[in-house]
Amino acid sequence: MKVLAGVLSSLLLRFLLTSIPGALGTNPGLVVRITDKGLEYVAREGLVALQKKLLSITLPDFAGDFKIKPIGRGHYDFHSLSVHSCELRGSALTPLPSQGLSLTISDSFIRVQGEWKARKAFVKLRGSFDVQVKGITISVNLVLGREPSGRPTVAASSCSSHIQDVEVDISGDLGWLMNLFHNQIESKFCRVLESKICEMLQKSVTSDLQPYLQTLPVTTQIDSFAGIDYSLVEAPRVTAQMLDVMFKGEIFNRDHYSPVTFLAPVMSLPEEHNRMVYFAISDYVFNTASLVYHETGYLNFTITDDMVPPGSNIRLTTKSFRPLVPKLARLYPNMNLELQGAMASAPFLNFSPGNLSLAPLMEIEAFVLLPSSIREPVFQLSVATNISATLTFNTSKITGFLKPGKVRVELKESKVGVFNVRLVEVCWWAKWHTWSWCICPVLHQVELLEALLNYGILHTLYPKVNEKLADGFPLPLLKNTQLYDPVLEIHKDFLFLGTNLQYLRA
Repeated sequence: MKVLAGVLSSLLLRFLLTSIPGALGTNPGLVVRITDKGLEYVAREGLVALQKKLLSITLPDFAGDFKIKPIGRGHYDFHSLSVHSCELRGSALTPLPSQGLSLTISDSFIRVQGEWKARKAFVKLRGSFDVQVKGITISVNLVLGREPSGRPTVAASSCSSHIQDVEVDISGDLGWLMNLFHNQIESKFCRVLESKICEMLQKSVTSDLQPYLQTLPVTTQIDSFAGIDYSLVEAPRVTAQMLDVMFKGEIFNRDHYSPVTFLAPVMSLPEEHNRMVYFAISDYVFNTASLVYHETGYLNFTITDDMVPPGSNIRLTTKSFRPLVPKLARLYPNMNLELQGAMASAPFLNFSPGNLSLAPLMEIEAFVLLPSSIREPVFQLSVATNISATLTFNTSKITGFLKPGKVRVELKESKVGVFNVRLVEVCWWAKWHTWSWCICPVLHQVELLEALLNYGILHTLYPKVNEKLADGFPLPLLKNTQLYDPVLEIHKDFLFLGTNLQYLRA
C-alpha cells in the first residue's frame, strides 16, 4: 500500500509540475527541427491521405427548378453522387511564422458520377451523369498548439477551395434536354463540391490529424528504473524556413519523482537543411538519466576475490594486502576482502565539439569478511577516472558506449593504520578490455591498488553500464514513422542528429 501511495504521489507531483505554466518556462532538453525538405515530404504524404479521403466522401444530393421555352417550368434532382476518381497533383506545406502551417493543394482533378431525374407535370425523366472537375485549388491553415498535459494540438483555422472548370455530361432519356441548362447545374455543383471539400478537410484535421499527433509519446518507459518525459514545453515555433518542436527531454525515476536542480542549456542549432528532420539532444537528457541511475543504486558495484584472475600477483585477501596495510593482516589473518563501490555524485556527460567525456568520482569501501559472515569496514578510498564516451543512432534510439581510462586512487580513511603504497607493473594489452598481470619492466608502472581497481571496475561497473547504453533511449516519434540516413555531430552541450523521415503506410 505504501508503494502504491508513493507511486501516486510521484505521478501527482509530475502532473502539477507539467501543468503549471511557470514550471515550463525553461529551456527544452530536446528540440526537433523539421526543415523545408521535411515539410515537403509531409505535404506529399498528406496528399496521399487526402486523396484516399476524397474517394470515400459522400456528396449531398442537390435539386433545382428549370425553365425552358416552350416546355415551361420543371424540376430536376441530382442524387447518388459518388467520387469515381481523384488526382491531387501539387501540394505545398509552408510555415506561417508565429502561427502554424499552410497546406496548399493545386492543379487537381476529381471525377464524380451519379443519377439524375427531372419532372414536368406528369412527365418524369431519368438518367445518369458524369462530372469532370478540373483545376481544383485547396488552401487550409493549420494552427499548432500545446495541451496543458504537454501533448501537441492542431486545428484548422481557415479553409478555402476554388474550382476552375466543371464539365457535366448528362445521358439518358432526353438527356439533351438537361444539357440545355447545364450552366446552371455546373454552377450549383461547383458550390456544393467546394463546400464539401472544406468540410471534409476540417473534419479530417479533427478526426485524423489531431489523433495522429496524439501518438507522439508524452512519457516513454526506458526500463524498470527510468522513463523519459517528452511533453512539449511550449507550442511549436514556426519561422519562415522551419518548424521547431521543443520537448522537456527529462529522464525521471519511475518510482518517485524528484525535481531536477539544474536547467537544460541554451542550444544554438546549426543552420542545416540537408536532412528532413534534426534532433538536438542536450546534455540535460543524459545527465538527468545519470541522476536516476545514481539514485537507484544501479551504478554501485562490488569486487570480490573470485573476480580476480587466477594468475594475479595480488588477491583480495588480508595476506595479499600485507605490504599495503601491515596492520590489516595482523588484525584479520587469512581473511577475504570485499570492495563496495559507489559514485560520490551522479557523473555528468561533458559535451565539447567532437568529444564526449565523463570524469566520475567514486568512493570505495573495503570490508573484511569475518567467519561469522559479518562485514567489517577497514578503509575507504576515493577513486577518480576519465572516461571517453561514444553516442550512436540505432533506427529510433540513441545508444552509447563507454571506454574506460585508468583510475587514480587516494586514501580517504583507514581504520587499520598506515597504508604503504608500493608499485607493481601491469601489462596493458592491445585491447582495452584485456588485463594481464605480469612483471614487465618496459611498461609504465602503476600502483598495485590502482591496477586491482582498474581490473575490478572494468569487469563489474562498465559491462552493466554499457549494456544499458546499448539498449539506448527512444526518440519522440509519431506512429508508423522511421528515420534513416543519419548524420551525427557533437556540439557544445548537445548532440545534433540529422536524418530523413519515412512514413510506413498501413
